[in-house]
Formats: sequence, structure tokens, C-alpha cells
Amino acid sequence: MLDRGTPVDLVVVKLRDGSLIEYKNAVSLRYDFYKGTRSIKLLASHEIRTIHDVCIIQINDFEVFL
Repeated sequence: MLDRGTPVDLVVVKLRDGSLIEYKNAVSLRYDFYKGTRSIKLLASHEIRTIHDVCIIQINDFEVFL
């Protein structure tokens, strides 16, 4: 779902305190296999964020189990 380039909604667990962060209309730009990180672009604000794949718990209202 993330490799297609279509906008998705993500819910990610924050590593520092375990809180949940929700990203609406995010597009995956780049994936680093060795680090396990992914760069996403938020379409509303044009910010680019780097997240860990293991921290993604929900994509478009579907729960992710790793």
C-alpha cells in the first residue's frame, strides 16, 4: 500500500513516549531497507518526515501486524 505512491492515512507509535501520531494524506517517498526507515511527505503541509516501519500500526484504517 505504501509503495504505490497514493496518499494514505498512517498511525505511528512515537518511540520516545509511546504516544500515537496520526498522519493524514501522506505519500511514501523513499524506503531504506538497511535502516528500516521510510520517508513520507505530508501533502497538506509539504513536510517530509522519516519514520520507522516497525512503528506503523495502522494504514488506512487497517491494523498492521509485523
